[in-house]
Amino acid sequence: MKLSVIIPAYNEEKTLPVILKQVIDVPFDKEIIIVDDGSTDGTPKILKQYHHIKGIKIIRHQSNKGKGMAVRTALRHVTGNIVIIQDADLEYDPQDYQALIEPVKNMKELVVYGARTWAKKRSHILSYLGCKILSFLTNVLYSQNLTDEPTCYKVFDSGLLKSIPLDCKGFEFDPEITAKVSKRGVKIKEIPIKYYPRSFKEGKKITWVDGIIAVWTLIKYRFIG
Repeated sequence: MKLSVIIPAYNEEKTLPVILKQVIDVPFDKEIIIVDDGSTDGTPKILKQYHHIKGIKIIRHQSNKGKGMAVRTALRHVTGNIVIIQDADLEYDPQDYQALIEPVKNMKELVVYGARTWAKKRSHILSYLGCKILSFLTNVLYSQNLTDEPTCYKVFDSGLLKSIPLDCKGFEFDPEITAKVSKRGVKIKEIPIKYYPRSFKEGKKITWVDGIIAVWTLIKYRFIG
């Protein structure tokens, strides 16, 4: 089995070298597909150091198009059996890959989400509440049993993921893929993961506006899409 790690990156010069080392060190046959989504900081310069490394593919958008477009671009280059989405920051720990991948590797599940541990993270209360609202709405609309719908760590059988047409451009990738996987009749399994939230000063980009878009996306694809 081969793992494809998709890493959308936009202005992540401070964290990119660290997260790439962590991903490279994961003991699994893998390819790493990095999409530089029009970064204007030192991200492109940093990525030049990785062009020669076998198993790493680097693609650049000339302008910032959003996380969803970065994922869609990366999917065209996926050759692995399993796909995981990895943000370019340090909020998530690649050491959790093994537990997340195992159910898909053993063909027991088609989709696995990493459910974040929010204990002692109440300084990020708005993110926590947004997570719970989106998870509740997903469960009501799509008969899932999720606690963390907007988590970054989403693992897919690559054949399933590639078969789903995506319209997303930004952070609405998460609710769109959740909705479309659910409408295929797939039950999403959750596995607990570690989580280290960062602040907006530290580079966090998702806002309350993205939360509203996520709510609309879930509703739209349930009744319209």
